[in-house]
Amino acid sequence: MDLDTILSTLEETGPQTGAMLVERTGIDVLPLWRACRRSPSVRMETAGIRYLRLDRNVEGYARLSPSIRREFLTYTFVGLPGQQAELRAKAEAFRRETACISRAKKDAARQSVIATLAITPGGDRILEKACFIIAGDVVYGMAHTVSRPEKSTGEMVRGSDLDIVVVAEDDVDPELLRLLDGNLHKRKHLLLVNDREEMDYLIKTVSRVRQQLRFDLFSSMVASKILDEGQVLHGSREVFEKVRDLIASCGIPGKLDALERQAVEHRQRAEERLLDVNPSDGCEDLNLFFTRAEEDEIY
Repeated sequence: MDLDTILSTLEETGPQTGAMLVERTGIDVLPLWRACRRSPSVRMETAGIRYLRLDRNVEGYARLSPSIRREFLTYTFVGLPGQQAELRAKAEAFRRETACISRAKKDAARQSVIATLAITPGGDRILEKACFIIAGDVVYGMAHTVSRPEKSTGEMVRGSDLDIVVVAEDDVDPELLRLLDGNLHKRKHLLLVNDREEMDYLIKTVSRVRQQLRFDLFSSMVASKILDEGQVLHGSREVFEKVRDLIASCGIPGKLDALERQAVEHRQRAEERLLDVNPSDGCEDLNLFFTRAEEDEIY
């Protein structure tokens, strides 16, 4: 029986992450998650938080990240009733490690921006008239280094990507932004080849931000969410505050809060149904278990 295998493994090894249990027991992740959640003989401690993602493949677009599967594999520790002290200690150590990874990735993003500006003609002008914003896992303190394939090449990279949005004043010379774009692309390539880090970036003007904050298309919703969650990385604090003011005036925080409440309800219902039934490949709740992607696209 799956449960007997799980219990004997935990007795031998002590608390394990979901991914470690998959490897040690050979049980597929969905039946393993179900067995752990159902059993009164198993304790689970999740080290991360859940936050809103927008996903075309989910009804209403709103889901929580990490997915049920990713949360179980990467952020959840599983143990026995007599191992609760060790379970809590491992989860706390993982929280500290994740926070450290997030800080390191944020620093890597900042250094990449600084290095790029140093070789970009007009870099000082860009610094005065543009802000560099970081978003994604890093800002939630949830960055990880679990290997995964990079979206465009399929090459393996070190966990969470570096999501950077550059917002420039409308009067910045487009030629300067073109040069910046070219040098950021070169930096992206260097990071991928040398450090196995994936950096996604997008450059936009304040006028483009205003258009996207209309929140009327899926792409605009994603862009608005990324700007709302973003933290200033480098560049003009004045431009960053202008973006924050635009976000507030367009009521974006309230719209995102409503979507997050919707996502929480969907997640709770999906977990309950996945525990109670044997889902087939066509079960819509599997969209919240596996998800096709854990990352946002940048618009």
